[in-house]
Amino acid sequence: MLKLIMQTVVSAAFGVVLLGFALFASAGTLDYWQAWVFIAVFAVATLVPSFYLAVKDPAALQRRMRGGPKAETRAVQKIVITVSLISVVAVLIISAVDHREGWSHVPVPVVILGNVLVLAGLALAQAVVFQNSFAGASIRVESEQRVVSTGLYGVVRHPMYVGTVLLMIGIPLALGSYWALLAVVVTVPALAVRITDEEKMLRTELDGYAAYTEKVRYRLLPYVW
Repeated sequence: MLKLIMQTVVSAAFGVVLLGFALFASAGTLDYWQAWVFIAVFAVATLVPSFYLAVKDPAALQRRMRGGPKAETRAVQKIVITVSLISVVAVLIISAVDHREGWSHVPVPVVILGNVLVLAGLALAQAVVFQNSFAGASIRVESEQRVVSTGLYGVVRHPMYVGTVLLMIGIPLALGSYWALLAVVVTVPALAVRITDEEKMLRTELDGYAAYTEKVRYRLLPYVW
């Protein structure tokens, strides 16, 4: 457990450093209060649940830490994750450059709303993991895995991706940029491709998933898709 906690701390610290470098280097200044608040919100919203999982469900935390293109076993998913990562980096850089150049004039209440969306998106993603410990960062089916059809999974089939959408919309607003929302547009079709391909695999490899899709008909947004 101690080793996993240390890995979590190191991973989080490395992520915060990279996040800070991307934002402040692109902004060309440390005088960027929106970035400081966003980093603080992001760090707290990811670290606290991670520590909880390290104690209560270390296997789930390890699955969450095993992500990225290399962790995916399907070619489509490798491409989707790569595109998504590029989109995230673009959102951060465009937001910071927007701050430097003064393109957007985002009022404080909207910045606060952005941070609320970031917090809500991360909280929703963590809640999904609490309900389904097999909800890892990469798509795979394990031998002991079972279909979860209650809680958030009783509303939509992919509640974690709902959290991703909230997070991606919230980041540019939290960082004080309207223009960076354009980069978020790329995430939506990429997410649709990921979900569609994931469901192909789950229908084939996860017992009971096909029946679950008949029970819960909507993938991401009730009455829409």
